[in-house]
Amino acid sequence: MGTLTVGEVARESGVSGSAVRFYERQGLIAAARTGGNQRRFDPDAACRIRVARVAQRVGLTVSDIRELLAALPANPEPADWQGLHDRLIAEAERRIRELHAALDDIGSGRRLCEL
Repeated sequence: MGTLTVGEVARESGVSGSAVRFYERQGLIAAARTGGNQRRFDPDAACRIRVARVAQRVGLTVSDIRELLAALPANPEPADWQGLHDRLIAEAERRIRELHAALDDIGSGRRLCEL
């Protein structure tokens, strides 16, 4: 499979073209330029955007997501994506435990300002 245009990446990742350009500006995906200065993305750009969107919902910052995606090799294999998936699941579960602990503190009669 060859490179993808902004529109193709947008369609495959479920975001708008402006969102694709945003993710590029944030360093989460990279584009090469044609002689006519059009962006061309590697086929995994759409998957990187889908991962970024999930990571955002988990509560990771753009900086966290950039670091997470930077750990992937240039041409990720299925095992690489699985490892990333496992890291996101672990992070989501850690955050859920923290939220439960905070709610338990409130529910045990401690006042919010005492937390």
